[in-house]
Amino acid sequence: MRSRVAVLISGRGSNMAALLAAASVPSYPAEIALVVSNRGDAAGLELAAKAGVPGRVVPSRGRTREAFEAELQSALEEARVEYVALAGFMRVLTEGFVRRWEGRMVNIHPSLLPSFPGLDTHRRALAAGVRLHGCTVHLVTPGVDEGPILAQAAVPVLEGDDEAMLAARVLEQEHRLYPAALGWLVSGHAWLEAGRAVVAAEGARGRSLANPLPEILGLPTHDATS
Repeated sequence: MRSRVAVLISGRGSNMAALLAAASVPSYPAEIALVVSNRGDAAGLELAAKAGVPGRVVPSRGRTREAFEAELQSALEEARVEYVALAGFMRVLTEGFVRRWEGRMVNIHPSLLPSFPGLDTHRRALAAGVRLHGCTVHLVTPGVDEGPILAQAAVPVLEGDDEAMLAARVLEQEHRLYPAALGWLVSGHAWLEAGRAVVAAEGARGRSLANPLPEILGLPTHDATS
């Protein structure tokens, strides 16, 4: 039986769309059971509806964090959710909520953590003059963008890049990386151990974690060494 996953969004939901596409493959170990947005105007809600996935708005503006998270938790329980994937979810969750989902909540961040946590990652990467940038899938902990790393994908920073160009290159890899890392987690091929993420997916052994798409998920395999 496939694991039930909720995707939390605040905007367009492009990474949510990548997860929905992966979940449409019968061999993928997760189904997207619910999409929740803290904003009623999030474009991703329409994408979810078109895919036949239940969507729900849990407004965050004008209420306490406790009230917001209580309704969010209720929505997750009603949908019998087992894992939570943050995909452009622009809310910092409380320590209590995060602890409740410890080891079962993941996020994708547009930088190679621990470099450039927080916002404006592409602008900051360009300003720092780094030659490699990328994205990270990590387990969520109370510290913002500090959780154990499941997978990363790197892209080159090219001469003449602006924020939009670099962001587009990173986003392409986000859409490849997130479904793979989530699949590892829900299938038991990745787990939290002594505060670190352990990855034992067949497709990750003996190769870089850059741009992984493990064969166990029934998705096309990308070998970073080719």
